[in-house]
This record gives sequence, C-alpha cells and structure tokens, in this order.
Amino acid sequence: MKAINLAEKLSHITTHWDPHIVADYNNNDVMVVKFTGEFPFHDHPDTDDFFLVLEGEITIDLTTEDGTGESHTIRAGEMFVVPKGIRHRPRATTEAKVLLIEPKGTPNTGDAATASAKPRL
Repeated sequence: MKAINLAEKLSHITTHWDPHIVADYNNNDVMVVKFTGEFPFHDHPDTDDFFLVLEGEITIDLTTEDGTGESHTIRAGEMFVVPKGIRHRPRATTEAKVLLIEPKGTPNTGDAATASAKPRL
C-alpha cells in the first residue's frame, strides 16, 4: 500500500486513447489516459463508463436508438458516468488527462473482439 501520484504516472504516457492501469479496486481497473481528438462511438452493454477529468476538458457525445443525441462538457475536477448500453464518444479539442474506472477486462470500445491488454504503470 502506497500513495499513487497520478501526475507522475501520466508523465510516462506519450500516446492518446491508451489507458494505463495504476491500481486495482474491487475487481476494477483504475486507469489514467490522455485524450485528444475523437474516440469512436461505442457502448458497453454490461457496465457503466466512469470518467473523472484531472486536467483539461472533454466532451461526451451521447446517442440513442432513435438517433437523437446530446453532448456534455466535463471540466477538470468533474466526473461523468455513462450508463451501460448508451452509445457514447469522448472527445477533446486539446489534450486532457482523465482517470477511468472499469471492471477488469472491459475493452475500450465495448467490443471484446477489439480488446487489447491495458498496460500497467
């Protein structure tokens, strides 16, 4: 048990949209990631999606089956939870640093066929 310095962990990440595990919590991965640009629309049929913005600002675009949508801007110090099954896309105009919490093994895109192992920092 020891404190984890998130800024130090983020300083090792040179890519975007590539979450790195920094801790385990009740069978969840606690991860840090850098966002810039747009991530593809996707959903997670079995789990909510948790975002805590540490630095910068992100927008979460949501769509529904009937084609309607909405966008939510989340700033540093704010969090947002996308309920399971809701199509969404995070995006950032400038680089943002984000903390994610997901059940172990959850693929970034919600599609197990495209899952890749998330590295540990």
